[in-house]
Amino acid sequence: MWGNFTAELVKVVKRPANWLLLAVALSLGLLFTYVIPYTGYKSGSAGGLDALLPAQLVGNSIAGLPVFLGAIMVILGVLAVGGEYGWDTWKTVLAQGPSRLAVYGGKLAALAVAVLVVVGSLFLLGLGSSLLIASVENQSTALPPLGDLATGLGAGWLMAAMWTAFGVLLAVLLRGVALAIGLGLVWMLAVQNLLSALAAPLLEWVAQAQKGLPGPNTGALAAALGSATDTPGVATLVGGGQAALVVAGYLAGFVAVGALVLRRRDIV
Repeated sequence: MWGNFTAELVKVVKRPANWLLLAVALSLGLLFTYVIPYTGYKSGSAGGLDALLPAQLVGNSIAGLPVFLGAIMVILGVLAVGGEYGWDTWKTVLAQGPSRLAVYGGKLAALAVAVLVVVGSLFLLGLGSSLLIASVENQSTALPPLGDLATGLGAGWLMAAMWTAFGVLLAVLLRGVALAIGLGLVWMLAVQNLLSALAAPLLEWVAQAQKGLPGPNTGALAAALGSATDTPGVATLVGGGQAALVVAGYLAGFVAVGALVLRRRDIV
């Protein structure tokens, strides 16, 4: 298992696309969380300054994970597994001796580390940005309590890991990259938003069903930890405790189904 993990971790680190995804995630997080709101504040057209200060670090750092940053994590998961089908390297790896589940476990462990790096980078970026704004505007630089920071980092990892596992599952089911990414992004950016914006207000059963879907629960978990509810995907449909349990359940379910399909089905 350790050998599989280290091998997969090297592949994650050396794949240029992963570094590009990290750069895109950080750029989007900086732009939509700090640059645009601060520009609006300075021009007097929108928003206040309190939401940009270090005290709001946790909520600001995880606010993008229900939708646009979550979509990037889906792509990360698809590339890690779907590429093995595209490059026809599954047979080469498995011919060396490790079982399918051992290789799969190594991939998941490496992705878990990659997800932690992404979420930690978002927090560090938010810390630097908020401290800069607070210094320029002569505002308080007080940070959230250490316990809140740890909880936020853990919740951010949970949400990002769930979306990454969703991408892994899509890659296993569809045995490739292109269609898996396409369907993942359609769900993330279109279907779940249409359900919440159009169907839920008209159909009560859709509104109730949303409480069990991954997107609304990641949004509820982010809202419970301080993310602004006017952020796309962030809403208080359920409590934070229930949201955390549902997201954890989806993470475990995606991992388990992916393992079952990979173990039982032909690679090619």
